[in-house]
Amino acid sequence: MEKIEDILKKITPTKTKNFKKREVLQQKGAITTQSFYVKKGLLRSYIIDSKGKEHIYMFAPEGWIIGDIEAIEFDEPAALYIDCLEDSEVIMFDKDCLFKADLPKDIIVENSKILYRRMGKLQRRVLMLLSAPAIDRYTYFLKTYPDLPHRIPQHMIATYLGITPQALSTIRGKIARSK
Repeated sequence: MEKIEDILKKITPTKTKNFKKREVLQQKGAITTQSFYVKKGLLRSYIIDSKGKEHIYMFAPEGWIIGDIEAIEFDEPAALYIDCLEDSEVIMFDKDCLFKADLPKDIIVENSKILYRRMGKLQRRVLMLLSAPAIDRYTYFLKTYPDLPHRIPQHMIATYLGITPQALSTIRGKIARSK
């Protein structure tokens, strides 16, 4: 079974590019048709509210795709900033290139499964933000992104969870004491 990365290499137009840590790939308000597949490194998407507070929507480690779906699909200005948390190698591609590709049915089915799993994780995250205690949200974060706690500053994890860094520290202490 071909991986998404291998499929993207065969499709034109795609572009592989290296970005440095803190480099911005997408600004709020940009007109975009690009999504980003992370070959190496770590990206994040986020918004900044009217008070200047950052709210992290998603992290994208190796093997993940990140983009502003609403901007891409509905030709609207981007709502999300996307930047690098580490030096990253990224394949940039247009959404239409996947539909133009002559892909075998089994690859389309497998990629659809991957897409639905990611959509399911995002749906569960939103539902948890609405109703779950912070400790459950943190546990789900660890399950979704098992390698990221050592790669992301704690304040960003707290922002992603919708809690303060102090609350995250308390939760981590409770978990450590319960082991």
